[in-house]
Amino acid sequence: MPFEDDLSDALRRTGEEFTPDRHALVTAGEKRGRRLVARRRAAVVGGSVLALAVIGAGSAYTAGLFDAAGASGAQTVAAPPPLPRKGKGTGTGAVPADRMAAVFKRLLPKGQLSDVEARGTGDEPGPGVSGVYDDGYGKAAIGVSLTRTDPTGRRAADALKCPDKNFVEHDACDVDMLPDGGRIQLFKGYEYPDRREPTKLWRATLVTPEGYQVDVQEWNAPAEKGAKVSRVDPPLSASQLKEFAISTLWRPALSDLPAAGAEPQTPLAPVTVADAGVILESLLPQSGLTVTGRGGSGDYGYVVLDDGKGASFVQVNAQQGMGPALAGRFGAADATTLPDGTKVVAEQQPGEKGGADVVMWTVDTLRPNGLRVVISAFNSGSQNKAATRKEPALTMEELRRMALDPKWAG
Repeated sequence: MPFEDDLSDALRRTGEEFTPDRHALVTAGEKRGRRLVARRRAAVVGGSVLALAVIGAGSAYTAGLFDAAGASGAQTVAAPPPLPRKGKGTGTGAVPADRMAAVFKRLLPKGQLSDVEARGTGDEPGPGVSGVYDDGYGKAAIGVSLTRTDPTGRRAADALKCPDKNFVEHDACDVDMLPDGGRIQLFKGYEYPDRREPTKLWRATLVTPEGYQVDVQEWNAPAEKGAKVSRVDPPLSASQLKEFAISTLWRPALSDLPAAGAEPQTPLAPVTVADAGVILESLLPQSGLTVTGRGGSGDYGYVVLDDGKGASFVQVNAQQGMGPALAGRFGAADATTLPDGTKVVAEQQPGEKGGADVVMWTVDTLRPNGLRVVISAFNSGSQNKAATRKEPALTMEELRRMALDPKWAG
């Protein structure tokens, strides 16, 4: 049933770790492109799970070292995220790979740097550098990428938006305004949202008024994935990450990249950001429940409930025009059809986000006009964390009543 959402590129780093839902989200995602902001945000909607991850990709401003002689020997063979070369340039090539590597080395504190791989402004998919840095306390992968964006567009906003802890567990995330009007997000989190491995991911994402972007990432291991943790924390502090990202030494490379065009304005869905969460909350049983958390984005909303027996996460997604994409799911034997033509699938199954003993109860509905409303409830306050109770706070009948309520059609 299900959808497959490609989250691995969404963080360019958080590859994610979000449950593959086996339906046709790709089709729905193309139809609702604003919901799938490349490399930054993903919404997983399905008969099993809905989830949202927001991540960043930054920008920077600068000027300097590129005008000097380049570094003598940037090594190849990347241990951190690979930097492929495809031969087709994204800029004029005025800043070659060796000068990118020279800036990278100059901005790092004193220490040993190995396994350096760099791309220049003439290389695809754009300039960047990665390497393994050791300040004497353990090897750590670190990398930087440069690009251009529409500073007033949705992608820039999503890049700087801190993720919701109900989906992406993290220790800290702040967005600061810079004196020149630029904005920078400083994030301290983990490579895997469910923390199944202790690898930490820290990053700085900068977006400037000119549309320059710099995204710096570091780990407490010599590789992004598949390597044992080598130190307690990544080597650069939040303040060091910030200085690394906003350094003027990146500006020549950024200036050599073509400016990003203004992003086309996409119409809001019939069900808006506020509607999904507000309608969901308005349909909750009137007594015995306390809402301890709420959130969402677009046509997605969630609440965290507590009836005195433990936290319970409940989420909804309302999508228009979903009939053709879901013919297989709602044509299955376990689907029922109501007198008005609405199709309903009800499921009780294990959670899919890594939380121990988590169960997920779902009622998925599809109206004749193509409106899909799917509501899921869990026996935990977060899908990524262990169960806090035996069953979700809402019954299957309550979920069915809520999903079929006429408010969604309005």
